[in-house]
Amino acid sequence: MVVRYLEHINNKEIFSTVATFQYSTEAQIVKGRLEAEGIRVFVSDNLTIDTDPLVSNAIGGVKLKVHSEDKAEAMKILRSISRYSIDDTGKEITCPSCNSNQIDYFTGIEDFKSLVSFLVGFLLGVLPFYTAYKYRCENCKNKFNIA
Repeated sequence: MVVRYLEHINNKEIFSTVATFQYSTEAQIVKGRLEAEGIRVFVSDNLTIDTDPLVSNAIGGVKLKVHSEDKAEAMKILRSISRYSIDDTGKEITCPSCNSNQIDYFTGIEDFKSLVSFLVGFLLGVLPFYTAYKYRCENCKNKFNIA
């Protein structure tokens, strides 16, 4: 309530949301990049989501806000950050099927071992002890690993 009031003093927004994230760790990484470029950054709803990550979608995720006068510069910096995966040398990963560079890193339940790990973690309220990670092409939906 107080934050909403502060954002709209004299019908002028002081802060503008430039990005939202599912988890606060992602927001902290981007916050660091923006601060390295000299932009003051405010993160909201991070403590709520750190307390209970399951409410992230319900409250709209962790919001990364900047002063309204810095919004254009912040958006320019955000556009320069690749949202797709890169390898250990900093090169974009290419899909072996279609040669697209739109590759995401994801985890899923695809085998018996990851299913059992998920169920044990869910029942005991702990993080899974085994997780299978793969890359997925956003263009052709091909799933693959790199050597």
